[in-house]
Amino acid sequence: MPSLIAYPSIDPVLIALGPFPIRWYALAYIAGLVLGWAYARALVRRASLWGKAPRPDLACIDDLLVYAALGVIIGGRLGYVLFYNPAYYFANPMEIAAVWKGGMAFHGGLAGTALAIVLLARRRGVSALSLTDVCCAAVPIGIGLGRIANFIKPELWGRPSEAPWAMIFPGAGPLPRHPSQLYEASLEGLALFVLLFIAIRMGALRRPGLVTGLFAAGYGLARIACEFFREPDPQLGFLFGGATMGMLLSLPLIGVGVYFVQRAYRKAAALA
Repeated sequence: MPSLIAYPSIDPVLIALGPFPIRWYALAYIAGLVLGWAYARALVRRASLWGKAPRPDLACIDDLLVYAALGVIIGGRLGYVLFYNPAYYFANPMEIAAVWKGGMAFHGGLAGTALAIVLLARRRGVSALSLTDVCCAAVPIGIGLGRIANFIKPELWGRPSEAPWAMIFPGAGPLPRHPSQLYEASLEGLALFVLLFIAIRMGALRRPGLVTGLFAAGYGLARIACEFFREPDPQLGFLFGGATMGMLLSLPLIGVGVYFVQRAYRKAAALA
């Protein structure tokens, strides 16, 4: 069955500066970090959003950009190596550092960023939860851009589908497939950003940990929903009961999110 919407074949290299290609994939990470940093600075500037909750200063947010970048890259790569393709990388350890060839795991990047935030909070003597709240509010920007880069590359395409918007992706065989990268960009990126933006406008930053909890639970639910349309990684396939690795890794994230939401409201009730 032919695709009713043609895949918009886009060169994954935006521009080549001599022997150095500038790829959309790399630009998505850079833009996500820079735009997230600018948004985080805007949040900490507005004292009215915080009430009596501890508020990081602008210098701390500047440091957060560096710490988060390292956490995303190192954690994301190690997460992919350990969760999605350990046999290959243990047999080819020199390939672990070849991040330009692709292979990053969101859950690993999240763990790396969380560790980086804890280290920064201890170094600067600020509230780790408030710093995490700011970071989580900005993360959907990078997720949305990253999923669009997955679509351009293309990679992480969807399962075969007869939907009228299905596409035939280069390298994915002759069958039309769900553009699951765009589903993820919409849910994990745009929709989650709007949800957190509304929560912040309603006073979520006044309850340390609430934005973190909403992000964790919201991302976990959005990721599981999108996994029903996304083709599982070929080296893993479907796990027990038709579950995918992305689903399994998202379940504890939802639990952590619920815990932080409940904790934030309990703390607020105790101080009332």
